[in-house]
Amino acid sequence: MPSQIVTLTVNGSPRELIARPSTTLLRALRENLGLTGTKRGCSQGACGTCTVLLDGEPVVSCLVPVVTVDGAEVTTVEGLAGADGGLSPLQQAFLDNFAQQCGFCTPGMLMSSCALLRRTPTPTRDEVCEGLSGNVCRCTGYEPIVAAVLDAADRTREVATQPSAEVGS
Repeated sequence: MPSQIVTLTVNGSPRELIARPSTTLLRALRENLGLTGTKRGCSQGACGTCTVLLDGEPVVSCLVPVVTVDGAEVTTVEGLAGADGGLSPLQQAFLDNFAQQCGFCTPGMLMSSCALLRRTPTPTRDEVCEGLSGNVCRCTGYEPIVAAVLDAADRTREVATQPSAEVGS
């Protein structure tokens, strides 16, 4: 089967690439588009390290053939930062709560957390654990990660209740 042109909206920008049918979304993001924040872990969809948002839903990008998502919207960890390049409340909460140890799983954890907080803005601890159940931290640093997600939910809620504040970055 020949290569084909794939058009995506990645982190809000239109992108186009040529891909073979076997090219995964992960490989296209890293090798074709230079977005190396998304990490390659197990390449079997079991560790969640390569999680990105595909049309707003978390997916393990190592299992998605990029040619099957032509026209889709993709958000990677690079897309979480604000327009000014500043950290999002979620990223800042990860930093403030020491929620990264070696940092390898952090992009996938951030993307799964982002999807969770969009779906459930005020999650319980159990909902956070469930939301991150597809992500593996080999450093076993789950408690700070859960605390960071709950902290991010609080920060976002505080910003949302301020009359002049803008939400979303």
